[in-house]
Amino acid sequence: MTVLVFGTFDVIHKGHIDFFRQAREFGDCLAIVVAKDENAKKIGKKVKNGEQKRLADVRQYADLAFLGHADDYFKIIEEVKPDVICLGYDQHDRNLQNELRKRNLKIKVVRLKPFNPEKYHSSLLNK
Repeated sequence: MTVLVFGTFDVIHKGHIDFFRQAREFGDCLAIVVAKDENAKKIGKKVKNGEQKRLADVRQYADLAFLGHADDYFKIIEEVKPDVICLGYDQHDRNLQNELRKRNLKIKVVRLKPFNPEKYHSSLLNK
């Protein structure tokens, strides 16, 4: 079973590592999608590292690692065809469920538990 996770993953920390560990519990292949620089900026993230560096940094935790698509956030889901999508405790599924239904994708969506969010959250660590 393939598990897909998304994120900016700028400066990998213990919270990210625990997120990857939890996600692995739902399958035997972990696919990590790293947000493109332009998409990170669109949602208000200030990244220290560029997308290629962030992609390289997650490879050690992933069976598969990709950059997301700039124009269609859901295209990578159609390409990877995961069995499960794991969301971090702080990720919004906004219209994820609706978009999956619209595209006729039957994928389980799971929200993972936080790992010391008062200490290991990128917005705190990247100040």
